[in-house]
Amino acid sequence: MAEGGQPRALTTAFAPPPPLWKHFTPENIKRLEQIKKEASKGADGKPQKKKWTPAQLRGLDLPPELRFLVPPAIPTSGHYSVFGELQSLSTALPSLQEQGITQLYPSTPTTESDSKSSSEPARPLNHAYYLLKISKSLLLNFLEFVGVLSIAPEQFEAKVEDLRNLFINAHHLLNLYRPHQARESLIMMMEEQLSRTKQEIEDMDKLKAEITGVLNRLEADGKATQASAQADKDSKKKSAKDEQAIEDARLIWNLLDEKIIS
Repeated sequence: MAEGGQPRALTTAFAPPPPLWKHFTPENIKRLEQIKKEASKGADGKPQKKKWTPAQLRGLDLPPELRFLVPPAIPTSGHYSVFGELQSLSTALPSLQEQGITQLYPSTPTTESDSKSSSEPARPLNHAYYLLKISKSLLLNFLEFVGVLSIAPEQFEAKVEDLRNLFINAHHLLNLYRPHQARESLIMMMEEQLSRTKQEIEDMDKLKAEITGVLNRLEADGKATQASAQADKDSKKKSAKDEQAIEDARLIWNLLDEKIIS
C-alpha cells in the first residue's frame, strides 16, 4: 500500500489488456448495429446507408456496455505511460533546458528578435560539427573516468554525470534530425514507388508490343491464307471453264461428224 492508504499502481513490461475488452462480444456488436440501423431511418421509415463516425456514435443514446465499443476521441494533450515512464503527447521536441539538463551546444535562433539582435544574418546550426565535438569529449571523459576509477574510485559520480550529460546532448542533437529523416524516408519511398510504377509501365508497353506483333502476324497469315484460298478457287473455276469449253468443242465436233456422215 502507498502513502495515504491508496493502492500502489503496478507497472509491467507487458501489461494485460484493459477490462473493456470483455464488452466486445458478438451480441453487443449485433445490438450496436441494430441501434445504428434504427438511428439511420429516414422520414419514410426505411433505413438509409450511412457511414457512422466515432463522434456521431458517441452522440447516440447507448447503453453503458455498448459505449466501450465506440472509439474514444483522439487526445490532443496530456501524458501516457511507457514502461513506467511518462511520455508527452506533444510531437514537439522539448528543449534540454525544459528537462533540466545543461546544453553543451548553442541554440538556433527561433524568433525574429534573436535573429535581428546581431548585425549579421543568423547561420544555421552545424549539428555535425557539435556532434563530432561531443564524440571527442565522450572519448576524453571516458579516459578520465577510467583514470579516476584507478586512482580514486569513490569520486566516480562526477565523471558519470559528465558522461550522462554528453550522451543526452548527443541524443538530443540526433533527435533534431528526425523531421529531416522522416522527409528523406518519405522521398525515398515515393521515388521507389515511382520507379516501380515506371518499370510496370515499361513492362506493359513491352507486352503490348509483343501482343501487337503477334496480332499483326496473325493478320498477315490470315490475309495470305485468304489470298491462297481465293487463288485456288480462281484456278478451280478456270479449270472448270476450260473443261466446259473442251466439252462444248467436243460436242460441236461430234455434231459435225454426224452431219458429214449422214
